[in-house]
Amino acid sequence: MRGRPSGPVAAIAAIAIAGLVVAGCQAQSHGTPPDSDTPQVTVVAPQNNALPMPQAPPEAPSAGFDGLDARTKQAIADAAKAGADISVVVMDRTTGQTISGGDGSTFPIASVVKLFIADDLLLQESKGQTTLSPADRKALDVMLRSSDDGAAQNFWDRLGGNAVIARVKARYGLSGTTAPYNGHWDVTTSTASDLVRYYDMLLDGSGGLPPEQASIIMGDLAQSTPTGIDGYPQRFGIPEGLFAEPVAVKQGWFCCWNGGNQLHVSTGAIGPDRRYVLAMGSLDPTGAAAARDRMTQVVKTMFPGGKI
Repeated sequence: MRGRPSGPVAAIAAIAIAGLVVAGCQAQSHGTPPDSDTPQVTVVAPQNNALPMPQAPPEAPSAGFDGLDARTKQAIADAAKAGADISVVVMDRTTGQTISGGDGSTFPIASVVKLFIADDLLLQESKGQTTLSPADRKALDVMLRSSDDGAAQNFWDRLGGNAVIARVKARYGLSGTTAPYNGHWDVTTSTASDLVRYYDMLLDGSGGLPPEQASIIMGDLAQSTPTGIDGYPQRFGIPEGLFAEPVAVKQGWFCCWNGGNQLHVSTGAIGPDRRYVLAMGSLDPTGAAAARDRMTQVVKTMFPGGKI
């Protein structure tokens, strides 16, 4: 923006001393734009002031990402020796740096779809298209914190089932996400990359959910309970692997998929400022407890010491 010259007398004196005007060079300043009928004076700035102000250096990459690509590949290879097919993506939201492991294929996201259900519901509320009663709000909290299937089914039906996925997919640009083939929310499929993209856009607001509503979701995920409402342990993967970091997570699980594999999904934001987001999916032919432990070990191998 161009502003008024500060000090007309000084400016005129500078012109007189210089004896000429260099065409096309104007001093830059900040302030109120000049009125359209105000004469403007072109000033030759002293050479030592002509250099642009230095810009702040870009944010340095996290030290936790040093060697991360190699550790991630090793973690996925170790899991594969036991027959587990694991895909993982982690993003540094400050620098945009992303590291991935596995083949990047799609997998059912089970209860992680409750994020999409909550997102769609809260957006409709923010637009005045629906009203949430105190009972609805309590059900929403339990759905996100303790993975209540009953609450998810109620909201899924209320919002139009597969239409939820269509709306969220369009707003967030989730090209690898597909609505359930049979209308059952738990077999919505996605990729680790899409889930990381979802979290990133949820946190910066570019997915369209207002900050107040996004804070409801993230606040609930930060209060994720040790077990789901059905008693299933839900600390595998991110929470146990990154035990030295504050995390906000949504987990998913069921048995059995594609020949009897245990399905587990661990997703969330990591760090006090939620600088990092991570998503991982696992199809594992072994028992449920072993499959959970294997996911946790992948995270521990990626981030020794439980911290990024």
